[in-house]
This record gives sequence, C-alpha cells and structure tokens, in this order.
Amino acid sequence: MRWRLLRGDVLIGELREYDRDQPYFLARFTPGPGWDAVKPLFEARAARKGPDPTGPLRDLGLTLAPDDGCRPPLRLFEDCTVRIDGPEARLRYGHGE
Repeated sequence: MRWRLLRGDVLIGELREYDRDQPYFLARFTPGPGWDAVKPLFEARAARKGPDPTGPLRDLGLTLAPDDGCRPPLRLFEDCTVRIDGPEARLRYGHGE
C-alpha cells in the first residue's frame, strides 16, 4: 500500500508499506516538498519516549491519502497515527485491517 502525507494540497511525503509489526504497518518514507516545514515536529515526536505530544502535529491538519484512490483520506491522530523516523515510518489505521 502506498500513501501520500498531505497538508492541504502540499505533499509532505510518501509512504510505502513493506511489512507489518502488529498493530503497526512498517513503511519507507520519501520526503516531499512540504517536509522541511514539519520535519522538526516529527523528529521531536520520534525522539520522545512515552506518551506522544501530538498537539503541534495535530494542529497542522495533516491527512494520509491512499494512492489507490478507492478510499477517502485519513485524518492524522483522528483516523490514524504515523511516526516518521528518518526513512522509516510506522502507521496505524483501521481501514483494511
């Protein structure tokens, strides 16, 4: 499965699932044109142990849109979660499980 991480119409990056580590899907992350604006927030989240401080990321209104076009986009931290750490990402969502 391939996903586009978006902030409105701006592509933050693309994620391509390659495996599963329940309850997460493992994905490769490729930055897009909007990555630099949000990178520090994702890096801070990836470095933190324990509960995630999602407030600043939640306020961005990010969505995760499937590349297949058959399903509607998912709202980050409402319909799904994404943790990005360098070229690796972990996704958790309810669709297709």
